[in-house]
Amino acid sequence: MNTRQVIDESAGPYSLSATFNNGNSCFAVGLDSGFCVFNANPCELKVSRDFNAGIGIAVMLGQSNYLAIVGGGRQPKFPQNKLVIWDDAKQKAVITLEFRTSVLGVRLSKSRIVVALLNSIHTFAFSTPPKKLSVFETTDNPLGLACLGQKLLAFPGRSPGQLQLVELETGNVSIIPAHSTPLRAMALSPDGEVLATASEAGTLVRIFATSNCTKMGELRRGVDQAVIFSLAISPSNNLLAVTSDKSTLHVFNLPHPRNMPYRGQSSSPSEERLTKKWGVLGKIPLLPRVFSDDYSFASAHFEMGDETQSAPYVPALGTSFGRPMKGVIGWSDDNTILVVSSGRGGRWEKFVIREGEEGRRYCVREGWKRYLGGG
Repeated sequence: MNTRQVIDESAGPYSLSATFNNGNSCFAVGLDSGFCVFNANPCELKVSRDFNAGIGIAVMLGQSNYLAIVGGGRQPKFPQNKLVIWDDAKQKAVITLEFRTSVLGVRLSKSRIVVALLNSIHTFAFSTPPKKLSVFETTDNPLGLACLGQKLLAFPGRSPGQLQLVELETGNVSIIPAHSTPLRAMALSPDGEVLATASEAGTLVRIFATSNCTKMGELRRGVDQAVIFSLAISPSNNLLAVTSDKSTLHVFNLPHPRNMPYRGQSSSPSEERLTKKWGVLGKIPLLPRVFSDDYSFASAHFEMGDETQSAPYVPALGTSFGRPMKGVIGWSDDNTILVVSSGRGGRWEKFVIREGEEGRRYCVREGWKRYLGGG
């Protein structure tokens, strides 16, 4: 039975998902009619493939010809329990993996294929034929959350709010009790040393050191509950960007093991005042913790479009759960943040971090584009 919403094809192409590649040099878009690949900065069409059928997930491997694609939308190109590795140079599928339930997320590296299902994570060697390496059970993971680094794989644990961290070389698994409510977003730093997580509450982002699973800090997005869309860490591993359904992009200083003071050594005054929003109030005992939390040093508005349904979005199922992907973040460099949203008016936006008076930093939008045309 097909329960997906009908898409009005007369209004032009509709993007079901958008994902940045490793390094954020490109982003791939799943369409109700196929897929596209764009250069990320500047936003320019690189590849367009029309299947006359929907692709709910399109994930590009670096700058290679390989993409992982999964059917989606009203008329899926493939059954949604099938993952296809597409070689665009040969214009054909070179690897096909089938599962018992829908594929909800995919991560790729040169050596591995990671597939997220609702209650499990499957890893394969990136080879022909692909070799299954491991399977891990998870709590419900409707967003297909997973982070794949060179040495680590992170994904939800068996209980809501829990995190599993796997060393790829040894297979050792660590469990982190990250939140008391289910995970909503996560990001692994480029150097693999820091993991950022947010829950369905959406008020705090927690930062963990992957070497020993200790919590290094908490960053406050706000006081009101919000749906976190995306977390992303800068190439230098020093900054974290966050988007939410408040239509706001926040930028934080990121705690990192190399910058953490040794036991008994206090931070410098300049470090303490970087993001302490409430100044001296944060030092008064017994005041609510909101006064002492670390806040973003800069924020900016990004466009969400008019698709404002409250239901969460599951990429592989197209628009059946109500919301296309919004606010997907990719760092172009340490001062440039790209934000991509899917939907009818698929939009690319570019933000730049600049320094103002007294060393204060700002985040300003420098440009935007409707990547599907029309602006």
